[in-house]
Parts: sequence; C-alpha cells; structure tokens
Amino acid sequence: QVQLVESGGGSVQSGGSLRLSCAASAFTPGYRAIGWFRQAPGKEREGVSCISISDKSTDYADSVKGRFTISLDNIKKMVYLQMNSLQPEDTAVYYCGVDVDGTKWCEYEYWGQGTQVTVSS
Repeated sequence: QVQLVESGGGSVQSGGSLRLSCAASAFTPGYRAIGWFRQAPGKEREGVSCISISDKSTDYADSVKGRFTISLDNIKKMVYLQMNSLQPEDTAVYYCGVDVDGTKWCEYEYWGQGTQVTVSS
C-alpha cells in the first residue's frame, strides 16, 4: 500500500505560518484524493483539506477557509498544506491521508505518522 511521510510541523506564534509537506510512495491508479486531517488531544479527528488527484479540485473545512491552501504535485508525488494566520486552536497533530474508495469524499484509508503543529498565543 501507499506510504505517506509528513514533515514541516513545528512551533509558531499566533499569526504565523507553516508549510506542511507529504511525500507519497505512489499515486496508484484509482486513488481518488489526498489531503490532511488533524487531531488535538481530547478532540475528534477533523478533516482540514483534500484535493482530487485527477482534477485537483479542493475542499476545505470552514475553520481553515481563507487561511490554508492545499496543493498537489503529481510528478513529485507531493502534497502541501500552506497554513497562514495560525491560531492556537490550530494546534494538533496533522496527518496526510489518501482516499482510495468508498462513498464518502476524503474519508482516508491510509495515512502517515503525523507531524505536530503547535501555535502559541
């Protein structure tokens, strides 16, 4: 199956920016989308953003619209998440995931180890 490795997390002050990267071992034919979800301690998983592998259409959670931007490089097999105007509520472990099948868009079947993002006030 696909291997996913996230990087780019770190600690920033409120209002700062980070860019997360995800390296995929392969984009297997039939993969639908790739994207990011996050989980903070004591919180449920929250989908952040996803992008179609075929046509690069995007979706964003309301909580990050206007602040985060997802992008995809099919040649390099990389997906990125540019995060601007970060706030403490963005603090979480961010995971890169691949949506292979199913009826729910960006419900991921595979994901990586995650990268920690910490935003201080």
